[in-house]
Amino acid sequence: MTADLLIENARYVLMATLPDESDGVLENVSIGITNGLITSIGDPVPAREVIDASHCLVMPGLVNLHTHLPMTLLRGIAEDVDLQGFLERVWAEEARIMNPDGVYAGARLGALEAVLSGTTTALDMYFHPEAGHRAAVEVGLRHITGPVFFSFPGPDGLEWDERMSRAAAWPQVLADTGGPYVPPALMPHAAFTVGVDHLAEIVVLAQEQGAMITTHASENDRENADTIAATGMRPIAALDAAGVLGRGPVLGHGVRIDPGERQRIAETGTTVAHCPGSNLKLASGAADIVGYRADGINVGLGTDGCSSSNDLDMFAAMRLTANLARLVLDDPAAITAREVVELATVNGARALGLGDRIGTVAVGKEADLLVLDLQAPHLMPVHDPYTLVVFSAGRGDVRDVVVAGSIVVRDHQPTRVTVESVLHQARTVVEARS
Repeated sequence: MTADLLIENARYVLMATLPDESDGVLENVSIGITNGLITSIGDPVPAREVIDASHCLVMPGLVNLHTHLPMTLLRGIAEDVDLQGFLERVWAEEARIMNPDGVYAGARLGALEAVLSGTTTALDMYFHPEAGHRAAVEVGLRHITGPVFFSFPGPDGLEWDERMSRAAAWPQVLADTGGPYVPPALMPHAAFTVGVDHLAEIVVLAQEQGAMITTHASENDRENADTIAATGMRPIAALDAAGVLGRGPVLGHGVRIDPGERQRIAETGTTVAHCPGSNLKLASGAADIVGYRADGINVGLGTDGCSSSNDLDMFAAMRLTANLARLVLDDPAAITAREVVELATVNGARALGLGDRIGTVAVGKEADLLVLDLQAPHLMPVHDPYTLVVFSAGRGDVRDVVVAGSIVVRDHQPTRVTVESVLHQARTVVEARS
């Protein structure tokens, strides 16, 4: 049988699942891909298209579990402020710039930045999700998004009933847009901006649609205080009272959660999306993710949006995660490099309900893969591939990217769009509103 694509003779393959694997690392193997699925791992097979990976490392594509892709257009617009100062500045700019055309241009730019840096899946919360999803799918990203909720007219100016009406139609929007499989998602902004009664309405709709939920939670102490003022409860308790935790949601940030809340988060199968770059930049705090994991919480990684973290670099997020965990616990062995890679791949896939499809390199799974070119001085020698990925490699080393079996980046260049067209469109939108 002839495969559609062969990634030939990879020097290393990480997060592989074979009976004879050694710590998830395979050496000098080829990966056959047909109809979007990995069909062979081992010896080369005949294929219609070949990627030569003989001096490369292949691993699962990175899963960005919390981001706001269209906010690439707001990069650098809210500097030297905390979370609340950031929101005040950004919301004003969003109302000015981020109409559907702005969201489309920003999401294309964000999706392009993401795939060029090895991200194959992103959980993306933003206004006008139809425009954002269409843009990201055009670039080739596995893009999970959905309607955003506020209990008041937000920067998009929608009233509650209109938000719910659009949310009810979201699964059909996904079906009409196409792209790699993604689950429907509903995205209340936070417990201090969406009332408990409204959160409960979202839970009912999620049950009807089989949708996942993601929201911000306990990003800093001020958010906790604002939520108490609005609801009489801390964010985790408010989300639990509304039934949100019962859906096993993804909580963006989760920096300031206490031990009792950790237990409830763990027992409901809720995930914390750790965003170290944004949390450090806004001085929100340092989440004890090692402690969270010890309590049984699934932890994944995110970049947050470009207006708070300034980039969508998941390699930077992995390195910050590793070093911050060591600092928080004053322990250089607090978390291993392999565990950090798991956060950015396996755990992210699990949080999205995609663990049976992506997150590892295994026969039968969808081929979401990245190829790192190891022929660079900073990547020599390779004593441990996981350590190399977390502490030495960077997004510029990503040479090829495959999503659902389709090559979306080849030799550092996107295959679905041109860099020039994406940059021109983004520049035009920003300059027209300046």
